[in-house]
Amino acid sequence: MSFLRKSVKLLNAASAARQNVKMLCAGSAQCNYSSSGQAAEISPFPGARDAPFINNLKLMMPEDYAPIPIYRVLDRDGYLLSEQEDPQLSQEVVEKMFRDMVQLATMDKILYESQRQGRISFYMTNSGEEASHIGSAAALEMRDLIYGQYREAGVLVWRGFRIDQFVDQCYGNDDDMGRGKQMPVHYGSKELNFVTISSPLSTQIPQAVGAAYALKMKPNNDACVVCYFGEGAASEGDAHAAFNFAATLECPVILFCRNNGFAISTPSNEQYRGDGIAGRGPMGYGIATIRVDGTDVFAVYNAIKKAREYVLRENKPIVFETMAYRVGHHSTSDDSTAYRSAEEIEVWNTVEHPISKLKSYMVHKGWFNEQQEKEFVSGVRKQVLKQISISEKKLKPNWREMFEGVYDQMPEHLQQQQRELEQHIESHKQFYPLKSFKQ
Repeated sequence: MSFLRKSVKLLNAASAARQNVKMLCAGSAQCNYSSSGQAAEISPFPGARDAPFINNLKLMMPEDYAPIPIYRVLDRDGYLLSEQEDPQLSQEVVEKMFRDMVQLATMDKILYESQRQGRISFYMTNSGEEASHIGSAAALEMRDLIYGQYREAGVLVWRGFRIDQFVDQCYGNDDDMGRGKQMPVHYGSKELNFVTISSPLSTQIPQAVGAAYALKMKPNNDACVVCYFGEGAASEGDAHAAFNFAATLECPVILFCRNNGFAISTPSNEQYRGDGIAGRGPMGYGIATIRVDGTDVFAVYNAIKKAREYVLRENKPIVFETMAYRVGHHSTSDDSTAYRSAEEIEVWNTVEHPISKLKSYMVHKGWFNEQQEKEFVSGVRKQVLKQISISEKKLKPNWREMFEGVYDQMPEHLQQQQRELEQHIESHKQFYPLKSFKQ
């Protein structure tokens, strides 16, 4: 009897489950229908709970899905494509956007040349991506936490990082906030809520997700995390792990991919086969997604505004991909003419350049003054050149600091290494430029 009772219970349970599935399908807007016109049964599997059953086998192909569209506000001539998308920014704000982009470009050119002169060891320019920096920074709040990769200097410019701070960091002198322990362009500022950049690709992405999860745990949180990275960095394992953590833990983080077309010398068509990085969001990880024209400062501004509202309201992440073109070499260690034509670069450095588009917009509005721009550029050049002459004469931090800043109390093995180095330098000090270091 016990066996019969158990069998009846199992049959009744199975019947009830089938009825529940039918009711679920009948009330679902996502219900599919079979070829006979009957509602398709919805899967009860926990791993794909909303997927319908079908009885005709089909291979799902990439070409079955339309590419995620690219949102933009300005055309290449600086005209609004739709008045409804006008961010309604004041002349003062637009002029600051333009000045900050021009300052960044001017500073880039001089510091790049200083590396070529052997005055600093390394540099990376931001040309072609200025709108991604400035548009996003303008739409964020200062309390929002930034995790950069290494091509987001414009975010710091907008937030108030000074020219002397940029130059001191590149020269690694005693006034460098990183105390000379980082490569050039690895900026950071606790005051400006910009986490110090590190060289390894993608390590900042899971860190940013963790920071966003911590913010989520705070009562009445009103800040989000924005994590910048390139499409090349998105090929690293850390990026995939971070996307999944962000989705499952539901963290208020904007995963900001700067897709500039090249991961050093590797073009994007050799980096991935899917629909960019945005394509990984909705289907791949179940994350809301936005793709924008990264050469259009207003498109980036509008989209970041919306993204920030979403992640704070829903406590969920968003994948944010800006499409642009890296006009400069990847770094001073790269010659991009080896893998792309000069003609191609020229197109993106003129009619498609973000500064050119914003300048055209300002001309249409009657907000642009050619003479004032020339004076501004000249002033920035003088300021950067003067600061270089000052920064390169400053002493380097005391070399003993290389052992500090990791542990609260220096462990014995590091103390031993420091003693050994002190003895070595004392014995061979004629071979070391000790006068260049603070004693």
